[in-house]
Amino acid sequence: MSYREVQRANSTRRQRLSKEDQTWLKENGFRNLGWTAIIALYEKIDELLDKQHLGELSLGELFLEADRIGNKYLTTEEIEAHNQQLATVANDIDEEIDRQFPDTDVEVIDFGRTAIARSHSTGKRNKRKR
Repeated sequence: MSYREVQRANSTRRQRLSKEDQTWLKENGFRNLGWTAIIALYEKIDELLDKQHLGELSLGELFLEADRIGNKYLTTEEIEAHNQQLATVANDIDEEIDRQFPDTDVEVIDFGRTAIARSHSTGKRNKRKR
């Protein structure tokens, strides 16, 4: 990117930050003038936007993001071994939960003719109105 493009990108991306982050950048001397300053500002805005994005994620999404980042540094064999170990642990946890909290409620789903009769009757009514 050229000097002006980086400046423009900094200006538009800075507006996506919270007011506190914008104030913090100003108070800590991050400026949009001079090559080293605009590059430092660009990198700091990246960091703040990532932090802001991570702050909006749920706990489960954070774990998935951490796993995705960690997988970049592992071989496929290490990833497969980790996934196998994770599946084993999750299965053990499921079994323990089922053992401690048995599901004694019986669910009944009625697939009787009442639902079918309703769908047929509405179809007939629609045909008669035409």
